[in-house]
Amino acid sequence: METIVKSPSKTVVIGPNHPFVIIGERINPTGRKKLEAEMLAGDFSRVLRDAHAQVAAGAHILDINAGVTSVNPQQTEPELMVKCVELVQSVTDVPLSIDSSVVPALIAGLKAAQGRPIVNSVTGEEERLEAILPVVAEYNVPVIGICNDESGISYDPKVRLAVAKKIVARAESYGIQRADILLDPLAMPVGAVNTAGIDLFTIVRMIREELGCNTVCGASNISFGLPNRHLIDAIFVPMAIAAGMTCAITNALEPSIRQAIYAADVLMGHDESCLRYLTAMREAAAKTKPVTGGDAAPVADDRRAAREARRAARSARQSNETEAG
Repeated sequence: METIVKSPSKTVVIGPNHPFVIIGERINPTGRKKLEAEMLAGDFSRVLRDAHAQVAAGAHILDINAGVTSVNPQQTEPELMVKCVELVQSVTDVPLSIDSSVVPALIAGLKAAQGRPIVNSVTGEEERLEAILPVVAEYNVPVIGICNDESGISYDPKVRLAVAKKIVARAESYGIQRADILLDPLAMPVGAVNTAGIDLFTIVRMIREELGCNTVCGASNISFGLPNRHLIDAIFVPMAIAAGMTCAITNALEPSIRQAIYAADVLMGHDESCLRYLTAMREAAAKTKPVTGGDAAPVADDRRAAREARRAARSARQSNETEAG
């Protein structure tokens, strides 16, 4: 099952047979008081810097959140959302995820967005389903469904799966295709909930087997409150990929997380000839030591390594066939 997200010039495909999709999390004033103050003052320079940096680092989609806490969000957030969307689109060409709990801000962001963005998000709460799903259907865009409802977030994977089923059924009743529903099984802080990691992996597998939907999560939630959070995140995301997760909202600027994703894609068979991995490693090496011979040398090295990898694979297959005979 493939979820298609678009900007005017780029298409991103999210699916189990495609490379893992990185949704950049940085354009979000939640917990960033300086960014919130700047946005309220009409200064969006940090938003533009974050957009540039995340795309340069490898983010395929940018999450745009204009949530503010110091003023009435119903009055302020729609205008801030439009400004952020328009500015980010003026300097990058990747698709967007319009992220808000304020329905007027979601609608304003969708009107301003070009292409086919993601709506982030809807929950299993009746009020949210009835308010957001008609908007998603009207604009014909993908939506993230978060696996909690009026009862809160259950520690029981089966209960969260039941919420996921409710969201899918309700979305389909509005004519929303299952391929356009990204389910978020909810990454809980493992420092507070000891089974948070294994619970998420379990729910991802259940969603894949029973619903077939693509899955997403806010990956950094898993490490909240722990030291060296990037280490936890960099281990967590490949484990989620192995369980079947197809994309995540995460920190594209952190090299350890990016490199872990590239390595996981290699091992999952989603990086033909390991070319994306080889390119990423070459770029990482170029930042730590001088590169001689111009651009052609490292590119040639990548191609040579890919050829050697294919040759080794053929040799291994031939050896196995000989032994079998």
